[in-house]
Amino acid sequence: MWNKPSKERLSCIPRLYETEEIPAKDKLIYLHFFIGGCDWFIAEYDGDDTFYGYVILNVDFQNAEWGYISYSELKAISISGVEIDCELEEHWTAKPFSEVAKRWAWR
Repeated sequence: MWNKPSKERLSCIPRLYETEEIPAKDKLIYLHFFIGGCDWFIAEYDGDDTFYGYVILNVDFQNAEWGYISYSELKAISISGVEIDCELEEHWTAKPFSEVAKRWAWR
């Protein structure tokens, strides 16, 4: 994995279920993982191996969805020797999901 998030950065993410009362559009997205046409936007973390967030696979916006994501599986992704990447801290600050959706031009 390129640009693996630091322990400090991971510790800033709310724990699983802490934001379940917050509407999806208002949930803060703390991390963005990506490779090719795939994106993972992280809103919660259990502190061990499970994230909760929004996933778009192969630029398929119609079937994109919220769900649970294994951190160990993300770290293991490699396509033709290219590893998954995590947006650097200086380029990604926590932002509401509605802002992320506007940036990627999907709803």
